[in-house]
Amino acid sequence: MQTNPTHTSLVAVGDSFTEGMSDLLPDGSYRGWADLLAARMAARTPGFRYANLAVRGKLIQQIVDEQVKVAAAMRADVVTLVGGLNDTLRPKCDMGRVRDLLTEAVERLAPNCKQLVLMRSPGRQGPVLERFRPRMEALFACVDDLAARHGALVVDLYGAPSLADPRLWDVDRLHLTAEGHRRVAEAVWQSLGYEPEDPEWHAPMALTPPPGWAARRVADVRFARRHLLPWIGRRLTGRSSGDGRPPKRPALLPLEGPELLRFDGPSA
Repeated sequence: MQTNPTHTSLVAVGDSFTEGMSDLLPDGSYRGWADLLAARMAARTPGFRYANLAVRGKLIQQIVDEQVKVAAAMRADVVTLVGGLNDTLRPKCDMGRVRDLLTEAVERLAPNCKQLVLMRSPGRQGPVLERFRPRMEALFACVDDLAARHGALVVDLYGAPSLADPRLWDVDRLHLTAEGHRRVAEAVWQSLGYEPEDPEWHAPMALTPPPGWAARRVADVRFARRHLLPWIGRRLTGRSSGDGRPPKRPALLPLEGPELLRFDGPSA
């Protein structure tokens, strides 16, 4: 791994995790780990360019069809690819097909960038993770194998104790908070060979008293009403939260000035 490298461009490919949900900015848009990482890299390299093609709700087939060819054509120094987790959370999932599509994505991206970055996605504690853990771990085994064969980096977020903590997850229980995204940005930053800014990003958070039974039940009801039922409704009707939504940063352009401050400033 290169130490203190100089990268001139970054392209992020994926779904809601890479789009930045739920790192909400005051104007109602999302920031997220990829924007934070791009801001750090741009601060070191004048003229640094960044594109984020990720769109919430995308399955691995959609990522391959809609994002991979575009990303490969940009020939960026660094490309991040995180996909397939949405597939594993579906009631029916053909893991063989997921592996084939992820393989296709890696084979198309790796020759067209200087460094491809893959991830073992984070997973919070709870019964949902336990139900889908075998599929997730099969996906991560594929990620590890592809990285070994194509010289990609693997950022192991799944093995980080801090990112399993429910306190780093939003009320929808599917997306990281601003602090969670900050830690992911730090993890990728270090994996690329930059000097650590937070060497303990992966360490468990300090213990706090857990919420009481009543507070947990209120949170469960709120979660079901605001997030679980709409999610089930989209599954039953074949819709996705990303239908018709364009990428937030579709072109590989310089990241500078007010935009750099927006990405690197506080999210609330």
